[in-house]
Amino acid sequence: MKTAVEWFIINLIQVCGAPPEGTWKEAENLLQQAKEMEKEQIGKAFLNGRIKEIGEGVLFDLQPLTETFNDYYNKTFNK
Repeated sequence: MKTAVEWFIINLIQVCGAPPEGTWKEAENLLQQAKEMEKEQIGKAFLNGRIKEIGEGVLFDLQPLTETFNDYYNKTFNK
């Protein structure tokens, strides 16, 4: 599974072509920043869902939520 940012970049390059010569470094930096922003947003949504589950008594396992999110993210998006 790809993140929305990865999907967008792949399709943007297919439609518009690769960045001009000499701008790959800047493009890679922008892509990395966008991916980090998206990961942060996915993480907030994941943690909010976990907190809601805990509040509803669904979860009884209180392992560190950030560790759980990192496992989820890596398993879902880093295949």
